[in-house]
This record gives sequence, structure tokens and C-alpha cells, in this order.
Amino acid sequence: MDIEAFRALSTAAGRAVLAAAAEADLDENALVRTVAHLRERYPVELVATAVTQARLRVRARAKFGPDADRMYFTPDGLEQSTRARVAAHRARRFTAHLGDGTVLDMGCGIGADLIARARAGCRGEGVERDPLTAAVARANIEAFGVADLASVREGDATREDPARYAAVFADPGRRTGRGRVFDPRSYEPPLGTVMELAARAPAACIKVAPGIPHELIPDGAEAEWVSVGGDVKEAALWLGGLAEQGAPNGAPGARRRATVIASDAPDAPAATLTEDPDLDAPDVRAWGRYLYEPDGAVIRAHLVAEVAALVGGGLADPRIAYVTADAAVATPFAACYEIEDVLPFSVKRLRAELRRRDVGILTIKKRGSAVDVDRLRRDLGYGGGAKRAGAALTVVLTRVGRAPVALLARPVPAERR
Repeated sequence: MDIEAFRALSTAAGRAVLAAAAEADLDENALVRTVAHLRERYPVELVATAVTQARLRVRARAKFGPDADRMYFTPDGLEQSTRARVAAHRARRFTAHLGDGTVLDMGCGIGADLIARARAGCRGEGVERDPLTAAVARANIEAFGVADLASVREGDATREDPARYAAVFADPGRRTGRGRVFDPRSYEPPLGTVMELAARAPAACIKVAPGIPHELIPDGAEAEWVSVGGDVKEAALWLGGLAEQGAPNGAPGARRRATVIASDAPDAPAATLTEDPDLDAPDVRAWGRYLYEPDGAVIRAHLVAEVAALVGGGLADPRIAYVTADAAVATPFAACYEIEDVLPFSVKRLRAELRRRDVGILTIKKRGSAVDVDRLRRDLGYGGGAKRAGAALTVVLTRVGRAPVALLARPVPAERR
């Protein structure tokens, strides 16, 4: 898709074919037939662009929900864009700290964060080097009706003057033709360059990959990891006036933060856990009655000790992020399981125990274990998608020291905590 083809979608004919494509069967198996049918009714040069856009909208529903059906995308722009629930979460901090200030969005992509901030009442100017992506971002601004608060222009964001703005938001590119980029030095632009630019603004937020090494978090910054529905989606570095400042007496804010959002629903609850600098490492103890599996954002943020303190527990192994405790405590930061038995790991022993318990639905989790879960399921007689009658059970594979163990457990319902 080139920029002229994209602009053609805004014509009357373009809107018509896009609407028709949205109603058509876009499944891979039906695609050839769908395209041929559309070409009988609409200009050939519009059909491919419209079908591509309609299929991108279908994919985008996972990130943007119903809003995806009025948005525009490029394949790369969709991949790197912030999901709507996370962008809305971040936007609230901007509006709370900046008031009427304007945010410079460096490399704004298709405009997901820019629009989320505008919908929250925050002014922003996006700069995007790629003409097609900039055109897509402008179309999205129009689609959401926020042109009075947000704008996009083509340009090199690294040549902007961040000091002219109340804050900077940057989302450096983390994908190449070969796939995702994990080394921050290979971002586009590199993280070091973005940091230098951000330091010239009164406040900043830089979106980074969740796997960013902790040693790359600059002094004075707050790193926040965000999960949605139990999956870690991204991380961000908050700098300057946007970094939480802690208590009113000027005490330093948290350096690490984990935010857990229940789902992509706009009203889904979110909870945040911050580091406690006075907290010691968790105790190492024997398995208790309950197992807590910390959320991925908690683990990325190195806040397992904080979860252990919340539930009054400790670690069975100091190097593995499973918390065990004697009481079931309600917390959004970890899933809770009641431990029914702890066995030395053995396929034969485990198979016999599952048969004795008449287990029909088996869930296998692991941490600190080298076991191939798919192969183990087959070895235990639960492979191939076969359905079996019987009770549900969770097997957790881990180790204590060098000794592999299998925990037989069941999830604890929220009402019991």
C-alpha cells in the first residue's frame, strides 16, 4: 500500500469499497473469491487497498476493540501501536501532570498514544518520518474527532526541540525486516539518542520493550511494566516531571512499577504495585498450603518480594518466582493455587497419581523446569487434544535447589480469598 492508494480510500468510491470489504468474507480460504467479487463492482486499483485495510481492522480488534472498525492501519504501524487500554492508562498520567501543556510525540506511528491523550484532554503534536504512516495517523485523528487537540506532521523527530514542549513521548521503532529488535541500541532511533532528546524536555515518557535490561534504566527514571489479561504487553520509562515523585515531602518516587490491567475492556480494573526500597529479600521456606504465581509484569519489574510481603509468604527456591504461603490472600498481582500435594518429579509417578485422582482436564505450568510441556502431556496421556472425563487439576513443574518437583494444585476462586 502506497500513500496515493491510501488517500484513495477517502474518496466516495474508496469509502464504498472499504465498507463492502468490511462486510465480505475475509478469511484466508475465501480471500481470492472475495477479491474477485469486489473487482466486479469496484475499481480494481481500490480493491486491494480496501481488502488489506479491512483485514488489518479485523486484526486490530484485539488491541482496539470496536474502535478498530473506524481506524486506519499499516501492517508495521499496527504491530508497534499501543493497545487502547494501555494508551488510556498512560494518558491519565499525562493529563494529571501537564494540564494544558502540549506533548511532542516523536515518531507517533499511526497515532494510538497521541489519540488516547487527546481523548483524555491532552494536547499533542505528532512527528512522523514516513509519509504514509503520517497520513494514516491524520486519518485516525479525524476518525476520532480530536483534530482540535492533536495534529501530525511529517519530519525527523530527532531534529525537533523538546524544550519547546511540556513533555515528550517517544516510541522508537523496534522492528526491522528481520523481525523484532530486542537490543535498545538497535532501536530506531537508538534508545540512547531518544534519552538525550527526552532529557531536554521538562518531562518525558519513552515506550520500550518489556525485556529492557534494568541496568539501562537511567537514574531518576521510573520504569513501568504493564500486563493486560495476564500477558505482559510493554514497558515505559517515565522521566522528569512525569516520574512519580512519591510523598509530598519530596521523597523519591518508585524506580520500578508493575501495573496489572484485568482485560482490554475500557472499564477493566487496573492495579499498580511499586517497589519498597526497605523490603528485604523474601524468606526461603518450605511449601505452604498455597502457591502464588506472580503476574508477568511483577516479575519483569523485580517485585516478587513485594508480592511475597503482601501475602505473608516466601520462596521455596530463592531463584524462582513462585511464592508460597499458608493463607489465601486476595491480590491482583498473583494467581493463587491451593497445593494438594508436592511430588518429586517423575513421569511414571505423576501418571499414576493423575490416574488415581481421575483427572480429566490437565493444566501444566512450569518455571525453573526444563521439561517439554507438550511432550509431557503426551507421555501422561493428555496429548492430541483428546477429551477425557474427570476432575480438573493443575500441575506446576518447578525445582527446589537441584531437585525437580511437581505440585498438584487447584486455582483458588476469588470468593475464597
